[in-house]
Amino acid sequence: MNDTPGWTSPGSAPSDGQDGSGVPAPPSSAEANGSTAQWSKDQPPAGQWSPPTDRTPPPTPGQNWGAPPPNAHWGRPPAAKPGVIPLRPMGMGEILDGAVKTLRTYWRTVLALTVTVAVISQIADILAQRYLVPTPPAINADATPAEKLQQSIDSAQASLIALGPSLLVTMMASLVSTALLTVIISRAVLGRPVSLGSAWQEARPRLLQLLGLTLLLAAMAAGIVTVGLLPGLLIGGAPGVALTFLGGLGAMVAAVWLMIRFSLSSPALMLERRGVTQALKRSAKLVQGSWWRIFGITLLTQLLIFLFAMIIAIPFTIIGIAVDGGGFSGLLSGTTTTFGWPFLIITGIGGVITSAITYPISAGVTVLLYVDQRIRREALDLELARAAGLPGYGPTPGTDTVGG
Repeated sequence: MNDTPGWTSPGSAPSDGQDGSGVPAPPSSAEANGSTAQWSKDQPPAGQWSPPTDRTPPPTPGQNWGAPPPNAHWGRPPAAKPGVIPLRPMGMGEILDGAVKTLRTYWRTVLALTVTVAVISQIADILAQRYLVPTPPAINADATPAEKLQQSIDSAQASLIALGPSLLVTMMASLVSTALLTVIISRAVLGRPVSLGSAWQEARPRLLQLLGLTLLLAAMAAGIVTVGLLPGLLIGGAPGVALTFLGGLGAMVAAVWLMIRFSLSSPALMLERRGVTQALKRSAKLVQGSWWRIFGITLLTQLLIFLFAMIIAIPFTIIGIAVDGGGFSGLLSGTTTTFGWPFLIITGIGGVITSAITYPISAGVTVLLYVDQRIRREALDLELARAAGLPGYGPTPGTDTVGG
């Protein structure tokens, strides 16, 4: 046997001199000769040792053993959430949920803004459609192929001219709503409500710069598309058509890449009080390395907005066509369709409902993407926690907005 019995676990095996049945084994010749004199003569009574089945120490008085230990859930503690989003890097679902939660939590301020902007923009659009847009020329069925082609070109030009006032009105409405919603959402991140008047006072000094930024981005996109289409249009013929298609496709890809790269310039301009050029550089820096992620979230958001707009617009369009007899008869006869006031008013109501809901969702996703990128790159969550006055994050700075 081992001369150091202290290394053997008591109860791990039967004691020496036992066969496991509790009966002492007959002494060996060595033991009979006294070679095991190191063992004391006073041995414990024979018995069978069995290993313990439960090594848990007995409960102390007042201890609740049914409750989990205090550190049962290891890992990162839950993030602080003073407002509509948790102050940590967010996923796509959390960004969309934060935009919807802003609309639901501060619906009085948000809807007061979006409904006002939508009503004004729809009235301006209706008046432009009624008095400024030229009537598309009718296509004569008895005309020669060359005359039909010219008539089709004239009709397309009239349709493009009709889009001009609508695009201008939409851009101005989007500009004002984006500026005010950026301030409202930045306060919602901190859990601080803001009145419409306060948001207007804070956003008003930045409106001209935001207008310049919007026009610059639109001009850049239009310039890229023009450069892509112009060579094919100048060549003409079958090679020109192929070159126009390839150039247009390449221009579209370049324009989308550029728009995503500069998609965070608007909140950077509003919240960090930067100039137009600095805001563009700031957006490019924040988007770098995350282009595909921001593109995916933006694309999904716009797809959801488009589906919601179609769900609202289609019933109002059908009702407007049914109410407006002249437009309905024009559709049936295949002649030029001219809709009157009933159609414009009914579809305008649908447009107001759509804009009132989609404006805050679109602006909310953009601002929250900006906040998320700054949390990932610059630990903005710590500054936001201090700005929200949460304990354990240091003194509260004198700002109420994200970028301040």
